[in-house]
Amino acid sequence: MTAPQLCRVARLELIRDGWRWPFADQQRAEIDAHFAQRREEKPAMFNGRVLLGRNATFTQDCFSADIFETDFASFLSWRDWGYPDPSVFNGFGMGALRTSDGAFVLGEMGQHTANAGKVYFPGGTPDPSDLRGDRLDIASSISREIAEETGLSEADYRPSDDWTCVVSGGAIAMLRVLHIDQPSSVLRATIEATLAQQTAPELAAIHLVRDARDFTAAMPGFVTAFLATQFTPR
Repeated sequence: MTAPQLCRVARLELIRDGWRWPFADQQRAEIDAHFAQRREEKPAMFNGRVLLGRNATFTQDCFSADIFETDFASFLSWRDWGYPDPSVFNGFGMGALRTSDGAFVLGEMGQHTANAGKVYFPGGTPDPSDLRGDRLDIASSISREIAEETGLSEADYRPSDDWTCVVSGGAIAMLRVLHIDQPSSVLRATIEATLAQQTAPELAAIHLVRDARDFTAAMPGFVTAFLATQFTPR
């Protein structure tokens, strides 16, 4: 597998068009059968609408792409089958929560989710609620995901000015460091208290990463590639 490629940009220009995904139409029967099987394993899965991308372009200060809408079942099948349509990518935002003592806060996905056991930052594939007109607002998508997963609001953190885009396989992760004026132990306890009150929390555990020694096999390559740029070697 090709190593993740990182690109730092100041702006994101992600615009929805009316493109219809041939893969979703041509493989409809197989997609529906695959999703039915996956739902037997994880009944909480919901076939809602999601946004994917194509025609990704990087310039000196901007990442741009065309965005289109499809159903979650088609996205999941495409992902599970090894990204058979290479013209499409899963573009998603993630908030790299960083505490006052320098630790990053990551979550472990619960067993009922499509990414069970994976450890990464709050975030996820955007959906139509993240559109502002025809423009995809990744910052808003991140805020929504953080609120759903951790209970934190936009008032709890300060975003950095730039974005780090990590290209890895069929995915492009758009990460932004979010600074929190609390030490890691306090923030972890706050999030854990929120999770304890939720009926079916998306996160099963909270992980703190202070340097590369805290990396685990459960962290996808795009996560550790990003984190590796954030720490000063000891």
